Amino acid sequence: MGQQIIQVDAFTNKPFAGNPAAVCVLPAPQDDTWMQNVAQEMNLSETAFLVKQDDGFSLRWFTPTVEVPLCGHATLASAHVLWSEGHLSPDEIARFHTKSGLLIAKRQDDWIELDFPVNHSQPITTPPELGEALGVPLKVVVQNSLGYLVEVESEDLVRQMQPNFSKLATLLTGNAIVTSQTQPDSQYDFVSRFFAPGLGINEDPVTGAAHCCLAAYWRDRLHKNEFLAYQASSRGGVVKVSYGGGDRVFLSGQAVTVLRGELI
Repeated sequence: MGQQIIQVDAFTNKPFAGNPAAVCVLPAPQDDTWMQNVAQEMNLSETAFLVKQDDGFSLRWFTPTVEVPLCGHATLASAHVLWSEGHLSPDEIARFHTKSGLLIAKRQDDWIELDFPVNHSQPITTPPELGEALGVPLKVVVQNSLGYLVEVESEDLVRQMQPNFSKLATLLTGNAIVTSQTQPDSQYDFVSRFFAPGLGINEDPVTGAAHCCLAAYWRDRLHKNEFLAYQASSRGGVVKVSYGGGDRVFLSGQAVTVLRGELI
């Protein structure tokens, strides 16, 4: 028997939407080159690798080109696999030991809640090339460890923009979260998209790590702690966000298994 690999659509309740991630629960640690090769072969925005430990699972995330220190949708997918494939019982908490510290996932009915570190943004002098790369007027530009966080004037601008990815990749931070508040009659509080040519992904369908940045940003502007957010990629995805201040943010999403395979 080879190594089982499972593909999960995260931050959605239906197949072929949300953000796909591959998940490997390994019987023993594998070397970095092998994991990077598997991620390249899967060619998804993230492939997650888990190894059982005494107190939870070690968890690492790889894009097709690099290892990343934090990934929301692949953590959500990993928790879904642990419960759906019988590695954990439904009432057990999933504990992940990662390069971003201990991450915890809990089942809440058909949603999964993730406990993540918040990512605060700082004011910067806007590089003139950023507006050219994104191709839309920029209302506010700040920066965090993930990249630029850009607010634009309307949801329509977020949905319709078509960045120049090669130009964005040349900037010091080759990644940008673009966001706007929604109209008052929308079911969502804000929308966003995440462009990450600096990580080898032109556009990520739904990004948990970006919402670790967006939580603090929109709490300061909307003066509330609970949000329903929509990432407006072509696949689309829904994220519940709860942030009351401090250094942790709670992100909730749903997940669907779409494929089981075997690495031979």
